Amino acid sequence: MATKLPILVVEDEPAIRSGLCDVLVFHGYAPTGVESGPDGLRLALASDYALILLDLMLPGLSGFDVCREVRAQRPDQAILILTARGSEDDVLQGFRCGADDYVTKPFSVSELVARVEALLRRAGQLPRADAPPFHFGAWQIDPTTRAASDGATTVELSRREVDMLALFVRERGRIVSRRALLHEVWGMRHVEQIQTRTVDMHIVKLRRKLGMTEAAPLETVRGEGYRFTG
Repeated sequence: MATKLPILVVEDEPAIRSGLCDVLVFHGYAPTGVESGPDGLRLALASDYALILLDLMLPGLSGFDVCREVRAQRPDQAILILTARGSEDDVLQGFRCGADDYVTKPFSVSELVARVEALLRRAGQLPRADAPPFHFGAWQIDPTTRAASDGATTVELSRREVDMLALFVRERGRIVSRRALLHEVWGMRHVEQIQTRTVDMHIVKLRRKLGMTEAAPLETVRGEGYRFTG
């Protein structure tokens, strides 16, 4: 039997926390529920979770603070915010703190499960339909194994890095804005007013892995985004 994916649920209302855990168990996950911000942060940093479901209004430490600290120490951690605070300002603040997606209370079980599955798929925790290998400059990228090879060297990529490269190849010769990357690769909605360096940091890391400069084959277009010129 396949190992069930562990999910951390940080929610202070017992009924909601219990309900979330029951839903996750029913759909084949292994949830752990805690009620406070400090407990959530401690477990998030002490163990490996496929996903963190994080309420914003928590005792001891807000969900914003937990999200910010987890993202700083675990950049690839998948985080889904659950919030009754659905204003644009709250949503944008959640994204600035490093959230990957959010669900506004009250939400339906089907919506929550769909968001969980989509986020786990983007994070490479759930299988996707097989995608064929493609070329990015001198590198051949295999989406299934998340490996890049130039014939002499093989480099392991994250799921997000593969998705970024695939987007650049699809948009060959055209500028891909940071907002487009946030929407297409990170799955963020309402990205118009989001100010974040997340994309730039991932580009720096990706260039370092593949030995790219700022000019070739991925060109930086100042103030606009990036363009694949290969």
